[in-house]
Amino acid sequence: MTEANNRTEETWDLEIKPKTGWLQLNLKEVWRYRDLMLLFVRRDFVAQYKQTILGPIWYLVQPILTTIMFLLIFTRIAKIPTDGVNPTVFYMTGITIWTYFSTCLTSTSNTFVSNAGIFGKVYFPRLVTPISLVISNLIRFGIQFGLLLATMTWFSFKGFPINLSVYWLFIPVLLLILAGMALGLGIIISSVTTKYRDFTVLVGFGMQLLMYATPIVYPMSYLQESGYGWVIELNPLSPLIETFRFVLLGKGTFTMNGLLYSTTFTAVLLFVGMVIFNKVEKTFMDTV
Repeated sequence: MTEANNRTEETWDLEIKPKTGWLQLNLKEVWRYRDLMLLFVRRDFVAQYKQTILGPIWYLVQPILTTIMFLLIFTRIAKIPTDGVNPTVFYMTGITIWTYFSTCLTSTSNTFVSNAGIFGKVYFPRLVTPISLVISNLIRFGIQFGLLLATMTWFSFKGFPINLSVYWLFIPVLLLILAGMALGLGIIISSVTTKYRDFTVLVGFGMQLLMYATPIVYPMSYLQESGYGWVIELNPLSPLIETFRFVLLGKGTFTMNGLLYSTTFTAVLLFVGMVIFNKVEKTFMDTV
């Protein structure tokens, strides 16, 4: 009789229940697992370059080589103007912010497939994994942003002064919007790739096309003069890239309407992505 009473008096710290609704996101649970999220952040950063010679220096090699290639093709050959900004600084600014977005998107779009071994053994909110990827990529952005600042400082001695202003405080907001957009689109693609693996190939190809549909190697003013600017303005990334350049360089087509468009698009995309992710995570182990 005593043993039966002890069983009825047992209390549990955690009770795992199946999710029954599409909108049952339970973001409070994600916050409770923030320590695990930080462990994933450390894992993603350390594991990526643990057995390499240069380590995090590879974060600097990529933007340097890409900038050199852009200088050769778009400045020397195509002779595309850069709004009076030094071409090296212009390209590196676009590359830095674009790399953060593209890396977040490609890494989160493979969440279910790459973490199937962990998901099948241990319980934790699955949304912790893609969020940790977005946060860990901030380390890469920080290293490349430091390279960008060093480049801007170097060319400031050559007649291209640094545009220091209060607008620099707006950079974290731009990163938050970009992270939300990459996270929303990435988890949608991740949900689809559980059944259709060829979507991973489409992501890599689509990112290459999207880069040229975003003002990375050209300013918006250049396209507006040619009459095709409205096409690029439909891309929600364009206002964010232009705003980033405006904040750092004082150049760029910055409008509040464009920024509001990107923010609204990100909010809708993130909500839809979390709903779809929430539905797929219940059955993905049967198809992954």
